[in-house]
This record gives sequence, C-alpha cells and structure tokens, in this order.
Amino acid sequence: MAISPRSAPPLFLLITALLSLSLPSFLAGAATADADLLFELQSIRSRSSSGVVHLSDNLLRRIITTKSRSFSLIIFFDAIQLHDKSELHLKSLKSEFFLLSKSFSVNNQNSQSELSKLFFCDIEFGESQTSFAQFGVNALPHIRLLPPDAANLKSDSISMDAGDFSGLADSMAQFIQSKTKLTIGHIHRPPIISKTQLGFLIAAFLISLPFLFKKLLAGETLFHDKRFWLSASVFVYFFSVSGTMHNIIRKMPMFITDRNDPNKLVFFYQGSGMQLGAEGFAIGFLYTIVGLLLAFVTHILVRVKNSVAQRTIMIIAMIVSVWAVRKVVYLDNWKTGYAVHAYLPSSW
Repeated sequence: MAISPRSAPPLFLLITALLSLSLPSFLAGAATADADLLFELQSIRSRSSSGVVHLSDNLLRRIITTKSRSFSLIIFFDAIQLHDKSELHLKSLKSEFFLLSKSFSVNNQNSQSELSKLFFCDIEFGESQTSFAQFGVNALPHIRLLPPDAANLKSDSISMDAGDFSGLADSMAQFIQSKTKLTIGHIHRPPIISKTQLGFLIAAFLISLPFLFKKLLAGETLFHDKRFWLSASVFVYFFSVSGTMHNIIRKMPMFITDRNDPNKLVFFYQGSGMQLGAEGFAIGFLYTIVGLLLAFVTHILVRVKNSVAQRTIMIIAMIVSVWAVRKVVYLDNWKTGYAVHAYLPSSW
C-alpha cells in the first residue's frame, strides 16, 4: 500500500517521536554499562598490589562489547609455560610492566579521573587462548594498547614494537604517553640495597677498618699492586666503551627472539632506538683491542731495538686497528643509516 502525501507528515512525526524517546534510553543504557564495567575494573585494580587487572575471556568479551567506553587498556600477554625460557625475558618484562602500573597508580592517586582513563592488564595464554587468537598474538613477548573506540581486538588495537619495551618500563611509558596522551609520571623503582643490607655493610666495614689500616701502613694491600691497576684500567675502559652501564640501568637483554621466527635469536637489532647487550659487548671488544694495541705500541714497542721487528709489529697493529674501527663504523651505519664518509668513503 502506497503512502499518500497527507499521511506522510503524521508518520514522520511518529518516527521522530519514537527516536526521541528511545535514543535517550539507549544512551543512558550505554552509559550505565560503561559505569558498571569501570567500577568493576577499579575494584579489581584496588585488590591488586601492583594495580594490574587480570583479564579472562569473559571479562574481555564484556569490555569489547560495551559501547562508548571511556577508558583504554594496556595489555601484557603472558604464558607461564614460557617463563623458563630466559631468552624471552618474560619474567623481567612482566616485572617492569607491573612496576609501571604501580607507579602510574601512585603518581595519580589524587586524580581518580586520570586513573579511570587507563587500566594496566595482563592475560595468560593457558587461561585465555580464545583472546590470544582474537588478538592474533602468536609470539611473546607482546604488549597491546586497546583504545576506547576499539571494536575489533586485532585490527583496532595497537601493538607495541620490540624497541618500545626494550628499554623496559621507561620505553613502555613513552609508548603509552604517545598513544593515550596521558602522563605516567616518575617510575618508582625499589632501592638496590635495602636499609638492613646497608646497615650490615657499614658494620662490616667498620669492623674490618683496623685490619685494613694496618695492611695499608705495611704496603701489602691490593692497591699497591701495579697489576691490579693495569687490570682495573682495562676493565674501566671496556666498561665505558661497551655501554655496560646503559645495559645495567635499562636492564637490556643480551639478545631477543625474532618476532617472525621464535626459534631464531637476534643479537644485533637494526634501529637507533634500541641497543642489545651483545651489540655493546661486541663494540667494547673491538674498541678494547684498539686501546690495548695503542698502549702496546706507545709503551712497549718503542723499547724494541730491532727496527725490522718494530716496523712489522707496527704495521700489524695499524691493520688490526683499522679493521676494528671499520667494523664499528659499519655497525653504526647499519643501525642508524648514518655513514662516516670522511673515514670510510662509499667507494670502499
């Protein structure tokens, strides 16, 4: 039956009236669902010592089906059966993730509005294999950000690159801040030495102080041995040029697992934003070779009387030094794309 022109306005008014009545109730229902879910997540977080919400398939399904969410999730994907694989560093990364979550809660404890905008979550493979499949996660370690408007777990979530969590909590915080525009704040790390341990160390030092003073007057301490200072200087030189302090502070792994092939290990990571421990030790070894050769040439070789042997050793030392520095320049060019043409012309 066709609608006559006279019946169109009343029908239009009826449809408009129904929409005006149903739309507020729909919006109110969505707001109520978001508020209920937000209250539940806050309750779970308050019961956690680190502030991390443990997700399950059911809870994640409720979150993704709730429309008009007002919060984001940063999710750490875990697998207990892989904790014994040291090359994955799952335990240390999870510890840093928990530390970041706790720091975020401490820094924003007086601002509930900020706390309600981001929740740190973890999910375990053995408990939530369905969620892993929906996210498309097939290799660990893996961290994803789920924005408030995400409707599809795989396509709408943002994956954190290996370089973003290689620097542990600090680089994770930078990733989160760049994607959510929220401020994480200072990361509260526990002290390396507790007050009790520090007290024992001070007491042991005070007890041994008379014996050390007696040895010092007799000239029988380790500090009077020139071989100790020689070894210490080489160690400090290697410690400086290999970036060991950077590795200790950032807790950088020696190597990581290839994301495309979990059975393959990566010792050299291409990209200036990340440096693995193996890279630093390789560079430190090459620089130490050059430093030792320079010390040998300037302190020992100059005392050699045979001019032929002196020149031969000098040429060998120069060739080895040039080779070592070229390897360093090549690695820097490979990682950063910056070439030192003044030292290493492209024609070489």
